[in-house]
Amino acid sequence: MGRTGKTIATLFVGAAIGAAVGYLLATDKEKRQEDLTKIKDRVNGLKDKIKDRMAKTTEDLEHDIYHT
Repeated sequence: MGRTGKTIATLFVGAAIGAAVGYLLATDKEKRQEDLTKIKDRVNGLKDKIKDRMAKTTEDLEHDIYHT
């Protein structure tokens, strides 16, 4: 990806984050707490998936190294 592509991608990511923060700040407290709870749950789920994949990849790599 060229320099211009990276700049545009960064701009879009920043705009998406800004829109999300703006949405959260514009909602009432109850709705905000509910949304934050959903976001935390999704982030934790993604984190668990990444940990599982990394563990599997590590196991596969160890197997390839030590059992070849």
